[in-house]
Amino acid sequence: MQEKLFYKISEVSQQTGLEPYVIRFWETEFPTLHPRKSKGNQRTYTKREINLIVEIKRLLYQERLTIPGARKRLKSSPRLENRNDVHHTLTYVKKELEELLHLLS
Repeated sequence: MQEKLFYKISEVSQQTGLEPYVIRFWETEFPTLHPRKSKGNQRTYTKREINLIVEIKRLLYQERLTIPGARKRLKSSPRLENRNDVHHTLTYVKKELEELLHLLS
């Protein structure tokens, strides 16, 4: 299966084993978790955000931290970023621009 740039909340829910309402609640509690919204107002998550959700889940469920404790731990730890996010995004933009150029020519 090819890795995608953006994932819907239902896909994230399946990957993480969390209910969508839990993920939406965490968005209100963790400022670094802020998915984009599509034109249809649907949440879209990047791989970095999925990794962040997995880390939040680990902090809350395995380490038994409170939400403020997990928030504090996330602030003090190195950022959970997938260095490939920029590359994937640029590849996606390039593909979209090439398709647009093809339509215009």
